[in-house]
Amino acid sequence: MRTLFTFLLALLVLGHARAASTGHVFKVLPLLLDSEGHTAMSPSLFDRDAYQVFLRDHAEQIAGVRYDILWKAPKASGAKYILRLELRSVGADGKPKLKIFESPVTPGLFRKWSSFTLDGAELKKSGSVVAWRATLLDGATVIGEQKSFLW
Repeated sequence: MRTLFTFLLALLVLGHARAASTGHVFKVLPLLLDSEGHTAMSPSLFDRDAYQVFLRDHAEQIAGVRYDILWKAPKASGAKYILRLELRSVGADGKPKLKIFESPVTPGLFRKWSSFTLDGAELKKSGSVVAWRATLLDGATVIGEQKSFLW
C-alpha cells in the first residue's frame, strides 16, 4: 500500500512539473457587454449565462465584446511572454477582416486571467466575429494556444 501511494505521489509531482514547464491557455470566454460594460445583472453564473442569451437575442443592446483568457506560464528569468488574441470577422461589406490584440504578461504562481475588449467604433468596423485564436508566446515561440472551432 505504501509503495502504491509513493508511486501515485511521484506521478502527480512529475505531471505537475511537466505541465509547469510549458505555458498553457486553458480557457477563452467571449462575453457580450451592454452599454454599461456589464456581462451579467448579478454575480451568479446562471444569471450571466441568461443575460448573455438575452444580449444575443437583442443585438441592438450589445456595446462590446470582452474576451477573458485564462492562462499559465512558468516563471523564468529573461522570458518575455506575450498574450495574443486574433479575431477573424466578416465586415458589413462582406470582406474578411483580421484584428490582433497583443499584451505583455507576467506569470505568477497560479493561473491568471487577462482580458481584451472590442467595443465602440472598433466593434462596428470589425463586423461579425466568426473565429478566434488565443496564443501565449515566449518571444516568437508559441507555448500555449486555444482556438475556436472555426479557426
